[in-house]
Amino acid sequence: MQPPFIGSAFKYVDNITYLDDSFCKGSFHFREDLPFYQAHFEGYPITPGVILIECAGQTGCIPLGYSILEKNKLTNLIPVLSNCEIDFFKPVFPGESVTVESEKVYFRKHILKCNVKMFKANGILVLQGNLSCKFLKKDDIK
Repeated sequence: MQPPFIGSAFKYVDNITYLDDSFCKGSFHFREDLPFYQAHFEGYPITPGVILIECAGQTGCIPLGYSILEKNKLTNLIPVLSNCEIDFFKPVFPGESVTVESEKVYFRKHILKCNVKMFKANGILVLQGNLSCKFLKKDDIK
């Protein structure tokens, strides 16, 4: 399934392979031509940790949140990653693909907290931790 909710300029999710009320799984391929590799790090490019967190949020937390919102007939809400507690274990290099698994801890007051894990294609754990996402009304963001 293609995620319909994220524009192409800042998209770190290629597809969602599983989604239900409490679990989401998806993937992303870090192309070698992504612009942040030019400066991070010169001569030895790796994916910045903040990009890995964004990928985990876009691939796991946000689709799960939208699914919950849709079932509860809540619309016109925008996701904002609001809290993270992430441990990093391995780097992700240009040209590698990752899979993200996200499990709902709770959803209340428009806040979704998830346990997330990211794996390289060979099953090696890249990161693990908790992400929280607030879903705000468009008018409250301005």
